[in-house]
Amino acid sequence: MDVLTRRQREIFNFLRDNQDHFTRPPSLDELCAALDMASRGSLYKHIVALINAGLVEPFNGNKQGGVRLTVQARMEGDAVEQGLPFVGSIAAGKPIEALETVSYMTVPEALKSDKPCYVLQVKGDSMIEAGIFDGDWVVIEQRSFANNGEIVVALIENSEATLKYIEQNAGQVLLLPANTTMTALSYRPEQVEIQGVLVGQMRSYRPH
Repeated sequence: MDVLTRRQREIFNFLRDNQDHFTRPPSLDELCAALDMASRGSLYKHIVALINAGLVEPFNGNKQGGVRLTVQARMEGDAVEQGLPFVGSIAAGKPIEALETVSYMTVPEALKSDKPCYVLQVKGDSMIEAGIFDGDWVVIEQRSFANNGEIVVALIENSEATLKYIEQNAGQVLLLPANTTMTALSYRPEQVEIQGVLVGQMRSYRPH
């Protein structure tokens, strides 16, 4: 799962979209001019990140060499282009602040819905009995409503977000953990804004 910053994604998209128009791979200076970047050094750092992600071929010690996509990147360009916004961390426990979008993550089509989606990384263990563990990534369909019993991203008093089951009635919203050692959170309806519903989940087994 390659995570790209917005600038790295922009550089990748430029290389991918223009690869058939290059008479030769563009140099760093040519890319700086094409992307309106003032700093060649900053561009080089982004290119190194794309090299480490397996999307750009290494320079083999020669920064003057042209920048070209790897064969795998040319074949899988559409998958990278369809990456979802990775918004940051969300609590499966005590509510914590959700972060603004900082990067993008490639997500298998089977884990998305046909509506706009985004990705969050889970922190905490209040959803472990639903099979959602600390460090997992969850795919969230962006919408402002949910059915009772769905797992939602709930924004509490416009400042803190949490991942919980939801139960709603006319005067109360309950956010329910999937952990028998924890208690439900109770709010007035006006205190809670639904920001999405869980539709997919990913996990890495690599050591942190």
